[in-house]
Amino acid sequence: MHEPGPAAHTVDPGDEARHPPSDELLWNESHYLDFVADDGSVAGYVRIGLYPNMGVTWWTAMVVGPDRPVVASVHYGLPLPAGPGLDLDADGYRIGATTGTPLQAMALSVHVPASVHPDAASVYRGEAGREAPMVLDLAWTTDGVPYHYDLTTRYEVPCLVEGELTVGTERLPLSGQGQRDHSWGVRDWWAFGWCWAAARLDDGTRVHVADIRIPGHPMAFGYLQAPGDGVVPVDHLEVNEDLGAWGMPTGARMAVGPGDLVLAVEPLAFGPLVLTAPDGRVSRFPRAVARFRAADGRTGTGWIEWNQPGVGATGG
Repeated sequence: MHEPGPAAHTVDPGDEARHPPSDELLWNESHYLDFVADDGSVAGYVRIGLYPNMGVTWWTAMVVGPDRPVVASVHYGLPLPAGPGLDLDADGYRIGATTGTPLQAMALSVHVPASVHPDAASVYRGEAGREAPMVLDLAWTTDGVPYHYDLTTRYEVPCLVEGELTVGTERLPLSGQGQRDHSWGVRDWWAFGWCWAAARLDDGTRVHVADIRIPGHPMAFGYLQAPGDGVVPVDHLEVNEDLGAWGMPTGARMAVGPGDLVLAVEPLAFGPLVLTAPDGRVSRFPRAVARFRAADGRTGTGWIEWNQPGVGATGG
């Protein structure tokens, strides 16, 4: 696979703002923001997805961790933001998202209903869980060079993350790292599968990969960033995973180039979703905080996800 040079992946700061939609039903504009505490005790992610041609916002937030319950805040029918930004206040969901200096900082201030589940499979089983409020007051500060995909309108930003989160009466200070991304265009979750991952190794190296599994037309995107270096686009990627109960992978292996980086990935805690299309198609979406171990001895943490279209909501 041939990748353009780093200049082709430069991000326009103006793209931090919202974009005019096409007229396709599944056109969406989304922001992902994830985090992992430095000590690995807690992790989470947020997705704000605007679907202007359906008149709704998809809101997803998960807080997970080893030996922690899954705390999920999910609503697929919130209204679109009234203003040009991402701020929402509806149905008991108060969501504020602010970009500071473009490509340098983004802050999230959230007070939303959530449900506490004893395990990830409880989400797939459709169980209601125990109600508890979720409060997030977090800031993502860029820690590296933003990377724009080729062939699609999407960019990724490696970050450090600071702030505080509260689940029910549990209040947790947060100092850690994560990734944020912003995409706009048609997002058909039910057309093909993928594996996406972003991690920070203990020497400060950032790794991001996206294995796009279109039948007959597989594609790969991503970058490597060593401390002090710029974006090195991925030019080779192989990802294989072992599936466990409910299709949630128990482990994965990645070979990433240029170079000979080999990573073993150990999912530590899942924050999964079941996604249903307007026409009734269903996809499972297991997303997990994970430990990444390089063959050369380096280790790190990050997030990994799989999109699994055509898999029903029930059954293990």
